[in-house]
Amino acid sequence: MRIFGKGRHRPSASWRQATDRAFTLIGDGRYEDAGELLTRAADLEPWLSESWFNLALLHKFRHDWEQARAAGLRAVALLDRETGAPDWWNVGIAATALQDWPLARRAWQAYGLRVPGGATASGEPDGMDLGSAAVRLSPEGEAEVVWGRRLDPARIEVQSIPLPSSGRRWGEVVLHDGVPHGERTTATGHAYPVFDEIELWAPSPVPTWVVLLEAATEADRDALEQLAGDAGFAAEDWSSSVRLLCRMCSESRMPSDEGDGVHLDPHDHSEPGHPGPLGHRTDGQLWVPERECGVAAPAALVRGLLDGWVADSPDSRDWRDLEEVC
Repeated sequence: MRIFGKGRHRPSASWRQATDRAFTLIGDGRYEDAGELLTRAADLEPWLSESWFNLALLHKFRHDWEQARAAGLRAVALLDRETGAPDWWNVGIAATALQDWPLARRAWQAYGLRVPGGATASGEPDGMDLGSAAVRLSPEGEAEVVWGRRLDPARIEVQSIPLPSSGRRWGEVVLHDGVPHGERTTATGHAYPVFDEIELWAPSPVPTWVVLLEAATEADRDALEQLAGDAGFAAEDWSSSVRLLCRMCSESRMPSDEGDGVHLDPHDHSEPGHPGPLGHRTDGQLWVPERECGVAAPAALVRGLLDGWVADSPDSRDWRDLEEVC
């Protein structure tokens, strides 16, 4: 195949050496040095889509979205196949980060995804209906995997209440990478991919609170979560939903159950006295009335929400030590 009068050929040894060295530097976090080598490789082989794909990838790692879009567009212009190339996925991520919705739509369609005709007032694709997934917040720091709703191939709306250490809130939208790192499976056998967060795309105005509950039964706990949901916000029993996993476990295929029941979860590295299902177990007792709960609600509403929950069953419910944490 010939492009612009140039024959497609195998990359030179100099190109391969520069590229291999660049990705070693990327692995060490030396992005500036890697950029010099990948730019040199693109000068050596400007007719290779891989030259521009690699530069687009580097700019994605650096969150330099203008440069990622420019390099990505040069890469897709040199492709020798019509659909399914990862080059288009990188273009879609860059376009989404920049809110370049016409290009994002074009990229997802070129990759082979169905993009409905609907769009919001801003022009972003609407109604792609990609379902639920999990996203790993702060993957390079104190990583936390939470559940969310996929808005499109590059964005997830967080529907769990993240722990304050993540710096993220319920309802935020995060930009995520395209390759999953791990899965979470449910009791029904459904598997959901775990994507790594790239950056915060849209913040949430709703603060996160932590509160200690006295909930005599699981039904009492469930009632608070239902009450918060009915109000348009959220409550989550961190005592049951939080599991401490090593990196290897987190990036593998993991069940999403909460460790309740008579069998201990061998992947849960919680310790007694700390959040997580194992940390809240007692000998011979599977339910501990004192629960550490996260609540996502405005300051003007959160106390009334908790008081209303107690008022519905004052003999079996109480709360204390409410604190805004994020």
